[in-house]
Amino acid sequence: MKEVSRRSFLKGALAGTAAVTAGSLGLSGIALAEGKAVYTPGTYSAIEKGAMSNVKVTMTFSETAITDVVVDSSGETAGIGLEEGDRLAELLKSLQDSLVEDGITLDAKTGATLTRTAVEKAAYKCVQQARGEIPVEVFETAEEGAENASWLGEAPEIDESEIAETLSTDFLIVGAGNGGMAGAAYASSKGYKVTVIEKGTGHARTRHWYGAIDSEDVLATGEKPVDRAALRRELKRYASGKTNMNAFNTWINESADMDKFVKECYAKYAPEATMTPTVGDEAIWPEAEASGFYFPVCEHTWSREIDRNDMFQKMIEESGNQILFGTPLVKLEQNEEGRVTGVIAQNEEGKYIRIVAANGVLLATGGYPCNPQMMEQLDPLGTAVTTSNVAWPSDTGDGIKAARWIGAAMQAEAAPMLFDRGIVAPGIDGGYKVTGTGDKVFPATEGQFNLGSQPFLKVNRDGRRFTDESGTYDMMPYAAYNQPGHVYASIFDAGMPDDVQRFHTLGCSAQTRANPEAQLKRFDEQVEKGNAFKADTLEELADKMGFAGEAKETFLATVARYNELYDNQEDVDFGKQAYRLSEIRKATFYGFWIGACILTTLQGILVNEKAQALSEDGKPIDGLFVTGDCSGGFFVNNYPCLMPGIAMGRTMTFAIKAVKVAMGEEA
Repeated sequence: MKEVSRRSFLKGALAGTAAVTAGSLGLSGIALAEGKAVYTPGTYSAIEKGAMSNVKVTMTFSETAITDVVVDSSGETAGIGLEEGDRLAELLKSLQDSLVEDGITLDAKTGATLTRTAVEKAAYKCVQQARGEIPVEVFETAEEGAENASWLGEAPEIDESEIAETLSTDFLIVGAGNGGMAGAAYASSKGYKVTVIEKGTGHARTRHWYGAIDSEDVLATGEKPVDRAALRRELKRYASGKTNMNAFNTWINESADMDKFVKECYAKYAPEATMTPTVGDEAIWPEAEASGFYFPVCEHTWSREIDRNDMFQKMIEESGNQILFGTPLVKLEQNEEGRVTGVIAQNEEGKYIRIVAANGVLLATGGYPCNPQMMEQLDPLGTAVTTSNVAWPSDTGDGIKAARWIGAAMQAEAAPMLFDRGIVAPGIDGGYKVTGTGDKVFPATEGQFNLGSQPFLKVNRDGRRFTDESGTYDMMPYAAYNQPGHVYASIFDAGMPDDVQRFHTLGCSAQTRANPEAQLKRFDEQVEKGNAFKADTLEELADKMGFAGEAKETFLATVARYNELYDNQEDVDFGKQAYRLSEIRKATFYGFWIGACILTTLQGILVNEKAQALSEDGKPIDGLFVTGDCSGGFFVNNYPCLMPGIAMGRTMTFAIKAVKVAMGEEA
């Protein structure tokens, strides 16, 4: 393998990263040199590290002027850095000669300092490239990467002379997300020396709930212990028998201890916080036996006095351990016996550093939902039906690649976490769209549109109903794969607030049931954006949603047929249970088009019940542990939405398990 420089490594690392263009701004020939031919005409790009991700600036030059600017800050925090990118692109319009001699300084108006600094540096690099002062950076687009190379690529070769510093720790965790922070907090509570590296400039956000089995608080409510045999059968059925049942047992048997640890942390750092388990009738899928769905009691929801990862960060740092932000993983290192001894990473200055970990490395780097190259090659089905991406921007498969480079085995089948909530305008298909800068993005401008999960009438672009709408979150998007454009429409009437109470959906979709008025307000917001429609008649609704000619006639006939099924309280067409049928007769009438919203991917490195990574021959790789979305073998085919919080609960349980095994608490 050839030696890879920092520039070429960065190019390869970013080739598959998803990006959303923050704004393409046509400039009216801003002259920076008063007619002098000082630029080589063309388009130049540069990337600098922002607050949460890389920020990309692309500038187009004539011989004498800037003619176009694009600032891509899509990976930055929504509401702060993301919007700041648009504002800064506007400011670049006002550049003068004096501003580009030694650098670019833009006006500071928001708290997005790191985003602004990244834009300033990247924009100045574009100017320098156009003036021939520095080499031209070449960035392979996501489209080119998907067409020209395997998602895996090759591990970079790094000469010893390039290693600027060597650090040591007892245990190294890669990734400051749900699993990495929990594992590091547990290790810190035990007095272990642990180091966390994270390529972002802060820890990832996390949900305030998780799944655990038979915790103290659940049993204290009088709830009976979970039927573990039924739970095992449910996951086996959901995964078509492909799950690693021993690994599943780790969550079943040890998640209560994980919950106890988290509870102790809250007691110290946020004693006012409360935890509410979802129990009793609220936790049961109505007519569960008749529907065939087993919904175990496992959801634990904390109040929001403190973000869980903020709490864990306090624990880690108070113990004297450290989190190295802005430090992406480059590759894993092994000794001659094959034991993983640590990693090579890059520090905030872009220099290579070696971190030696005496007791092993835990990969907690997330899945690959923000890597179009991996998405298209590893999960073409999930990619095709997805319209919205709400994944953490840094989830680009880095840990999966690093483990595969040293021979770790990977789950053979995809398992995306898809929610039926990616609202789009009429005529928009599922799957990637290519932006003007060549990046691939999913088309929806909105994320989790909760109403999408309600089992109202669904029709395709021909106006035809095509499946039983009642099921878990991913069932409708998968059914839509066989439909035109891989999207579908949801239709309901003014009876929605009462209908959703009867539907009694569970998990996060219960937000609609808890506050239907708030969801109708969100619906009105989408009406203003052209993504949702209200009408006084069904004919008017059909017109607004784009049904015409034969499709409109079919749509109206489908609604009439659905009302007939409701009247008879029997779905003889597709078998939906009667309590999840609804009539569509009372104005106002509502409709919107929707596809899948991807939260993460769950296809990763195969692990055993001890969170140890497995080689291709099924043997543990000494010193390497994996947890969370970059691990595999637990969820296969899809995500079992019948177990609220299981992904987060599994991730934290396995992170703690990895620490226990690595540090000798358990054999």
